[in-house]
Amino acid sequence: MSRPTILLRRLLPLGLVLLAAFAPAQEQEAGFSFGVVPQRTAIDLARSWVPILDYLGAKTGYRFEFRTARDADAFEQRLDTGEFDLVYMNPYQYILSHAKHGYRVYAKEKDRLLTGLIVVRANSPYREVRELEGKTLAFPAASAFAASLLPRAYLSRMGIAYTPAYVASHDSVYIGVSKNLFIAGGGVHQTLNNLAPEIRRQLRVVWVSPPVTPHALAAHPRVPAAAVRRIYRALAEMERDPQGKKLLDDLGFKGIVAAADREYDGVRALEPELRKVRAEK
Repeated sequence: MSRPTILLRRLLPLGLVLLAAFAPAQEQEAGFSFGVVPQRTAIDLARSWVPILDYLGAKTGYRFEFRTARDADAFEQRLDTGEFDLVYMNPYQYILSHAKHGYRVYAKEKDRLLTGLIVVRANSPYREVRELEGKTLAFPAASAFAASLLPRAYLSRMGIAYTPAYVASHDSVYIGVSKNLFIAGGGVHQTLNNLAPEIRRQLRVVWVSPPVTPHALAAHPRVPAAAVRRIYRALAEMERDPQGKKLLDDLGFKGIVAAADREYDGVRALEPELRKVRAEK
């Protein structure tokens, strides 16, 4: 075997190592992690979001890696490190991650505003939220935004003292109130309207929060602005494409539209109360 051939064989592995060393930087330009707040189980979230990320990949040429966490606390720990390139997160998580890491909202769900509500039994004597002073109120989870953090923040702002009880799900709140296990509880219109009619008839809404901007689709500053624009265009066009519209329908979205950071100033105004009730969980 000639010396040039031997030298080439010795250098080839080194060349492969060098190529591998440069590959992550090249891949990083074309691939992004996509975090989704765990409103449901990881399996359910993956069923809804992975097809959307595959669709986005086909439309943009980027690769997207779906990520979530076992629960809200674990998700927020990962969000706190700036782990995700792109994130779908609740409004309070957005204002915190914007302040700490510079995440910037670029889109939101179309025709959606978030409101929390408090329900009582239909035959309850309580007609105003102030009458719930000193009572034990049920909430689905300490960190659930619209069904827990939002009503609790407003209760705090109104100076209404209460004892929170966390019962794991929206349905558990509604069933608990309907069975007189709790005087009242927090929820949202979507899950209340999805209840079995026989349970829904037993409940009455006693209070509804002022509306706030819905969950944010946001990008970490390390994501190139041109990539964010391309991703947004693909998301915005989904409702006009039959395949994309079906994926949105499966997610429960009418569409996705542009969003600006200033739209979350209403949540920022609630930040002292939100911080207070989070500390009480």
